[in-house]
Amino acid sequence: MKSKLRVVVIGLGGIGNRHADMYKADPLSELVGVCDLRKDRADAASARLGVPAFYNAKEMFAALKPDVCSVATGGYEYGSDHYEPTMQALDAGCHVLGEKPISNDIAQAEKMVAKARAKRRCYGINLNHRFTPAARLAKKWVEENRLGHLLFINMSMWIKNPTESSPYFQIKALHPHTVDVMRYFCGDVEAVQCFATKAPGRKIWSTAHFSFKFKNGCVGGLTGSYDIERGHPMERCEVAGTGGRFVLEDMWRELTLYPAGNLEKTVYSNPIFGGFLDFEQTFRERIHCFLEQITAGIAPAKIDGSGADGLAAQKVLQAAIDSLKTGTVVRVR
Repeated sequence: MKSKLRVVVIGLGGIGNRHADMYKADPLSELVGVCDLRKDRADAASARLGVPAFYNAKEMFAALKPDVCSVATGGYEYGSDHYEPTMQALDAGCHVLGEKPISNDIAQAEKMVAKARAKRRCYGINLNHRFTPAARLAKKWVEENRLGHLLFINMSMWIKNPTESSPYFQIKALHPHTVDVMRYFCGDVEAVQCFATKAPGRKIWSTAHFSFKFKNGCVGGLTGSYDIERGHPMERCEVAGTGGRFVLEDMWRELTLYPAGNLEKTVYSNPIFGGFLDFEQTFRERIHCFLEQITAGIAPAKIDGSGADGLAAQKVLQAAIDSLKTGTVVRVR
């Protein structure tokens, strides 16, 4: 029987504590330490979880020699503090699961992905919206060619977030998830044009629409907002092809396949017993999948929701910002 993976968590805000709780409960892992620059956060998590607290990541790596590290730091636009601890964890020989966005600095994100490749470590991003039974079933339908030749994808997501950060905060912080879901089903994005607006009283571009062209010829649209109360639902994805289309609602709640020329549809509904109960379960599933793939010895390049996927999403979003600034269609680099 394989021993459990020794795990540490860096960044003990709300998300980092959630990661720590899930590692503590997962049968594949043993939480062995927590770290935060803020002593109060590290000490509180240490007392609650029964593991040692550190205030310096390098000291933690040297003392504990963990197998896996979650980087759940935040920073400006939710992603500015990911770079240094990720590079330190990779240098220490850890597999790393980072929070989204991977980084809003594309050059830093590229270095993180390159470092993981050079170190032959698994590097994943918490792109948890793809880690649901409904999303996986939809992906299976695409791979089985149930939709035929892909034609278009439409996606929308909204959540009330009154934070006023950079002008492009909503684009950078919300849409790593939506772009990843769209790439999950339709592949790489080739070009993008972005339009945005500001709700009354807002200073940032708080609602945006993106038009995409994918490398496989598929076209699509994405609408997202930080101005609408979350409610239910908060996310919708529709993918269509010559053989039919599917509609995925709220990540896990319901998935419907509409075959072309056939009035009988196929519906997957999240079961009352044994299904996903809340958004937190998407975190649990994503973390367990990462641990499972490491335990199974999956090649780093084959990790689901990888650093490379996170980087690809941020490149699309940077192209969207460039489009908004210039009023032009921008090719994704």
